[in-house]
Amino acid sequence: MMALTERQPQLEKKPVRPRAPMSGKAVAALCVASFVVGLLLTGRVSLLSASGPSAIRGGAKVGSGCENKRFSQKLGEGHPKDLLNEVSRTHQAIQSLDKAVSTLEMELAVERARGGAGAGTAVASKPPQKAFVVIGINTAFTSRKRRDSLRETWVPRGEKLRKLEKEKGVVIRFVIGHSGTPGGALDRALDAEEAETQDFLRLDHAEGYHELSSKTRIYFTTAVAAWDADFYVKVDDDVHLNLGMLTSRLAKHRTRPRVYVGCMKSGPVLSQKGVKYHEPEYWKFGDEGNKYFRHATGQIYAISKDLAAYISINQPILHRFANEDVSLGAWLIGLEVEHVDDRSMCCATPPDCEWKKRAGNVCVASFDWSCSGVCKSVDRMRHIHKACGEGEGAVWNVAV
Repeated sequence: MMALTERQPQLEKKPVRPRAPMSGKAVAALCVASFVVGLLLTGRVSLLSASGPSAIRGGAKVGSGCENKRFSQKLGEGHPKDLLNEVSRTHQAIQSLDKAVSTLEMELAVERARGGAGAGTAVASKPPQKAFVVIGINTAFTSRKRRDSLRETWVPRGEKLRKLEKEKGVVIRFVIGHSGTPGGALDRALDAEEAETQDFLRLDHAEGYHELSSKTRIYFTTAVAAWDADFYVKVDDDVHLNLGMLTSRLAKHRTRPRVYVGCMKSGPVLSQKGVKYHEPEYWKFGDEGNKYFRHATGQIYAISKDLAAYISINQPILHRFANEDVSLGAWLIGLEVEHVDDRSMCCATPPDCEWKKRAGNVCVASFDWSCSGVCKSVDRMRHIHKACGEGEGAVWNVAV
């Protein structure tokens, strides 16, 4: 004890060497090294306790020391990569779960909207009928001859229409609202036509050329309430359509949740008053001379169930631009949507669609760009159908 106390003063006499301060780089390197070592140690402990020859059972290690050593060496070499793979798998699982939850929320919202019938619908609150595609043909009161030209070509009539709907799930309706004076002569004439043909979808909407964006919103809302379909199509009554080609094209996209199909374009924003397709809100699209965002041309387009449901649910707050096709593109541009540019949906009339048919590439739809539809469609629709039509039985051979 005495010897120990005597030596203590000698220890205190030793000079203390001053340590050089660590540089900033050294401190950063030490922090990074400590973090990596911590990850390796925590990952190693979790794996050692979970599986392998060194698994701990009841507090006792199972396996020989050599096995434990080999396992530790292998773990030390491959663990960082395994950790990254595990993080990637977890991220993918979270994304899949998020999509599943979003789909369920959308379906729930659709059922609530159907239960409430929705604004602008003229359909009674009843369970929607199952269908593959609902094709809404946009028409007007003065277009009786156009409608008849379609009934004489690609739109089935009577029992054929009902059979197509029942057996193939293809629903076809002429879409129209009411006149500015409900119950007037125009409405009565349409009532008589509907009683004869039974191929209309009536909307709670006042007809008018400058109200096409509103009509489009109400059409999708009404269609979603009446039919539970995979796709909803809007087509003008001066467009030639091949039903078999349309259904076969859409069937390829059936497994995709949010699909917007059509001939995508990006035309100029017209700010001059008095011109056709004038855009009063041109300033919202940037400086003069700008173009619209990419969207499907308005003669024909198709959207999948989720997108139609989105429009149905949110239609009271969806902004309407002057042009209906621009409005639809605006409603979908901010969503997770797959835009499908299908050029077979905008073939020109003969000889273009006729040449493509002879080459084995039958068009989905044909019209004249110069007329935004088939020019003089009442007089020419039969000729176009003969030259470019797929044949009456084509739609029956499509597996949907």
